[in-house]
Amino acid sequence: MSQIKTEDELILFEREIKEFWTKFKSICGCEQINQTLVLRDSCKESIKTLSEKWTRKLKEGDLMIDKIQEYTAEILQENKCIAEKQENLAQTKSKIKQEEEQRKDLMESIRLLKEELIRKKEILSSKNKAAKERVERLCKSKALFEERLALEIRRIHGEQLQFIFRCIDHKDPDKPFIFTLSVNEQGEYEVVSCFPPLDCMADLQLKVRETNNFSAFVANVRKAFTALSYK
Repeated sequence: MSQIKTEDELILFEREIKEFWTKFKSICGCEQINQTLVLRDSCKESIKTLSEKWTRKLKEGDLMIDKIQEYTAEILQENKCIAEKQENLAQTKSKIKQEEEQRKDLMESIRLLKEELIRKKEILSSKNKAAKERVERLCKSKALFEERLALEIRRIHGEQLQFIFRCIDHKDPDKPFIFTLSVNEQGEYEVVSCFPPLDCMADLQLKVRETNNFSAFVANVRKAFTALSYK
């Protein structure tokens, strides 16, 4: 029943359209209808042309967007590489600066060491010179000591001097009483050995360092040996 009703409605609709078209043609005329159709076809063609044109534009725009995105990605990658290179360059500059500072510190240390070495050499040379002068003075006094104090002086072990006293022990005049003397790095007199031992030798050594009176020192050592021989 519903289907029959629908078919009747369609038939009625088609009849109304035909009637409308008949009335429209009678009112507008064939020429106006043809102009309208031409205008319609022209609009369709223009719309089609514009549609194709904008379709191409959209495709070109999509390609351009893809290119822009690609270029943007490349620029970001290049910026990242540049940032990494700048960071590496900064680290390299910092390392070079540190090495330069270390080199300057090392050169300064070497300069100070050279100056210290020169100073020590000068001090050592001065001390050696003073020690040699003292030994020479001792050697020059040798004859005097041997004559007056029955003393024999011998040079042993380089710069050491050995003092041998005799005629001290009245029971055995040839018995030797010996002490060995040197000049240390500080340029001071230093008793290396003494036989027989003297308890007062440390005091006598200290006194000769204070007074620098070597003749009195040798005479006092002989007196100490003499006093020891009577014990």
